[in-house]
Amino acid sequence: MTANRPAKPNSYAGDGRHVGSYYAASANPAPDRPPLRGTAEADICVVGAGYSGLSTALHLAEKGYEVTILEGARVGWGASGRNGGQIVNGLNASLQTIGRRYGPETARFVAGLVQEGGQIIRDRVRRYDIRCDLKDGNVFAALTARQLRELEARKRLWESHGLHNQRMLSREEMRDHAATDLYVGGMIDGSGGHMHPLNLALGEAAALESLGGVIHEMSPVLSVDRSGPRPVVTTEAGEIRCRVLVLCGNAYLGHVVPELAPRVMPVSTQMMATEPLGEARARALMPADTCIEDVRYILDYYRMSADHRLLFGGGTVYGGTDPRDIKAKLWRNLLKVFPQLEGTRIDFAWSGNFALSFSRVPQMGRLGDNTYFAHGYSGHGVTGSHTFGRILSEAIDGDLSRFDVFAGLPWIPFPGGRTFRVPYSVIGSWWYAARDRLGV
Repeated sequence: MTANRPAKPNSYAGDGRHVGSYYAASANPAPDRPPLRGTAEADICVVGAGYSGLSTALHLAEKGYEVTILEGARVGWGASGRNGGQIVNGLNASLQTIGRRYGPETARFVAGLVQEGGQIIRDRVRRYDIRCDLKDGNVFAALTARQLRELEARKRLWESHGLHNQRMLSREEMRDHAATDLYVGGMIDGSGGHMHPLNLALGEAAALESLGGVIHEMSPVLSVDRSGPRPVVTTEAGEIRCRVLVLCGNAYLGHVVPELAPRVMPVSTQMMATEPLGEARARALMPADTCIEDVRYILDYYRMSADHRLLFGGGTVYGGTDPRDIKAKLWRNLLKVFPQLEGTRIDFAWSGNFALSFSRVPQMGRLGDNTYFAHGYSGHGVTGSHTFGRILSEAIDGDLSRFDVFAGLPWIPFPGGRTFRVPYSVIGSWWYAARDRLGV
């Protein structure tokens, strides 16, 4: 069944304005793009103006294609404009897991592209002069000796694939990155980094438009009809017929395309931003100005903003609902890292969804001959989405070599299906969190 019955208008975005995040409050100026109205034609239509959609569209526009993006809210409204802003190389699933599950050849293939997303981001920032406070260096922090051994093993594995950007950090060296006694050591990836994620998305949107691309905001998709030779996408106020359709709605695509809905589960993660701490205090807390994430199953991640606020995130809510009190959820963890911030004011707290795949490997594929999709980055979407956007553009342009590798990987359904995937995942997270607490 390829003709989907129109659904009710998406209510996920409310009035479509960005949530009350620090990123929205400090975003670069951007125009309002008019919704799609009436009937239109497009060579290539991309659904979703997050990183996946923007990356795909921009790569295609650079190749000379005419591209139109439909966005249900505003550019970067979802995870692309709310995330931790950390450029972390690799997928959620480790190279070791990928090798064990899919074989050494697939592991070698993935190792060859795990740093590509960060390279694409840096190229975009440089080429299109995107102002997004881009900085180098991300650190993985170990709270236990076992976690430190796992980081050492990861470094050896990456080096076996020719990746030599990682360096181990002692307990004392970790204090150059975070003035805390919490960590026993860590590892820095010099090819990682951090930036203002919403400003990156807005800059990529402007770059696309400079090449002739078109973006329609406030155009939530109600249905996709693939029964004819050209896909037809219907929105609240119009429809667009295209030669090629690319679905990049990720956690916010909902049930518009039923074939994709059971493949991923929305999961929310939370962030907050302190009041400005001042340059001296910020440098005392994080002297090297890198970004940090620990290596627990349910992790903390944090960095300093350009105006010297601590941006601190963590926690997960399976099913994509928002916690009642984000500050209360995160505040205790923040003080474990930096007890010296007791009494500091929190100016912003927000939540957002990412799409989790059961295998923790992002998915890419094709529905029929002319509809492509990518989703399920499982919390590693900043770099993965930029890489997948390039691979999708290659496939649409006729080079299927890399696309076919990912499209050929089997996707694993969530145990219990959609009905029980949330309680199953919650139970699993309890187990892994208990292992982290016990250090086993």
